[in-house]
Amino acid sequence: MTEPTACPEPPWRHILRDVPDALIYADAEGVIRAWNAGAEALFGFGAAEALGASLDLIIPEWLREPHWVAYRRAMARGATRGGAEVRTTRGTHRDGRKLYVDMSFGVVRDDHGQVLGSVAMARDATARHLAEMARRTATGGT
Repeated sequence: MTEPTACPEPPWRHILRDVPDALIYADAEGVIRAWNAGAEALFGFGAAEALGASLDLIIPEWLREPHWVAYRRAMARGATRGGAEVRTTRGTHRDGRKLYVDMSFGVVRDDHGQVLGSVAMARDATARHLAEMARRTATGGT
């Protein structure tokens, strides 16, 4: 039997790179600190543009104020309002397109419970959402 070999480094960098959904980590002030290939594909911004930028980069202007109220509240409380619930929200693509995005959010803490920031997993829901809206319109809102 062969001895298991130790992984030379934790797999987090590889997970961030390889997870197919958008994965975004922002610090407690809302500055993007991790941005994977899924986020690049979904929102159109490369990592060089996103890293170090405010989350405003992907938040439609009309949603920014309520977003920041909720963000600051989650950072202070140490938890999101919706828990692990996936929510459909709006996002902005680099080319200006408005997106519908299914997102789940979490608050990230260090080993001592100190809030470090937030993490979000996201997936494009635009086609599904527009199809649902068209169906509702065609059936009179039912």
